Formats: sequence, structure tokens, C-alpha cells
Amino acid sequence: MAVSGKVKALETTLATIQKRYGEGSIMRLGQANHLQVEAIPTGSLSLDLALGIGGIPRGRVTEIYGPEGSGKTTLCQHVVAEAQRMGGVAAYIDMEHALDPIYAAKCGVNVDELYISQPDTGEQALEIAEALVRSGAVDVIIVDSVAALVPRAEIEGDMGDSHPGLQARLMSQALRKLSGAIKISNAAMIFTNQLRQKIGIMFGNPETT
Repeated sequence: MAVSGKVKALETTLATIQKRYGEGSIMRLGQANHLQVEAIPTGSLSLDLALGIGGIPRGRVTEIYGPEGSGKTTLCQHVVAEAQRMGGVAAYIDMEHALDPIYAAKCGVNVDELYISQPDTGEQALEIAEALVRSGAVDVIIVDSVAALVPRAEIEGDMGDSHPGLQARLMSQALRKLSGAIKISNAAMIFTNQLRQKIGIMFGNPETT
């Protein structure tokens, strides 16, 4: 096919795609100014510089993980404070039911303006998160923590019942549903998670989230 024929075929295809899926569904990368990632500062200049974009990216899912007591929740509260300082709306899904409003205020959080939810099950937490994301009105959503996202089947089951892979499937399904909506809403979605030791590991890193 001649060069002119290829150009014409490409233009026809692009026009068809944009007609079917909307303006901006496909474009040259240089034209996509909206691909420049906005960020919410973390409150730590050195961390913002290390992240390369000046903070936690908007329109993305971020996982903050580390050992217990390493400051994950404190970092999230500083992000919330920075978002509020910029005029944004923040929501905190407190699965561990451990958010201390006095400490949050000391981190700079305007607790009167912070939306908080303390769901009973992992499904409920992720459904609330999805609703907040799809509203397009919330700038940062914190889920603290992944380890506490207990599936409904586990809560309603008996002690000692085995539920292999249930939480992993719940998270995988949620992220598949949330990723596109987060990009459209331009919200910053932050999950906290804890490091654990994998049993029986002889070689490699025994730590996992």
C-alpha cells in the first residue's frame, strides 16, 4: 500500500474510532495534554521529590505498604491535609476502626470536612469507594487498610473456616472496576497495606503484602 493510501486508511480508522467511542478516545501522544499527571503533595518535600511528580498521583491507584507502625496512616493523613489545603474533598474508609481524630487534626486534617466511613465488610468498603470515585466530587480516597478488607463470607462463616484466595479475588475484581473510573474522575485512590513474612521461603525476599 502506498504511503498516501496508508495515511487515508489511518485517518478513516481514527475517525471511525472517535465517532464510536468519543472525542479523545485515540490521539497522538504529543496531543494528549491531559496525560500529564497531577499530584497531591505528601507534606514531605523529600518524598515528593523522590516520587518525581511532586506527590501522590491523581487518576491513579497508589499502595502505601510497610511494617506495622511504620507511619502509613500518618502519611495518608498528611496527604488528606494537603488535599484539603488545595480546596479538595477527602474521604477516609477506616476498615481498622482506628482513626484518631485528635491525631488527625495534629497532622493538619480539617476533621470537620473529612468524610469517614467504617464499613463492616470488604465488599461494603469497596462499593463505597467505587461510589465516591464515580461521583467525581472527591479528590482523594483512602482505604486503610487492605489487610482489614475482610470478605463478607469470612465474617458470616464459622471460626476456623478456610477461605483461600477470597480476599485476593475481591481486590482483583475491585481494581478492575475502579481503575477506569479513577482515571475519569482524576481522584487519588490510596490503599495502605502491611508487610508480612511468607512461611517456608529459603531464597529470595520473604516479605509480601
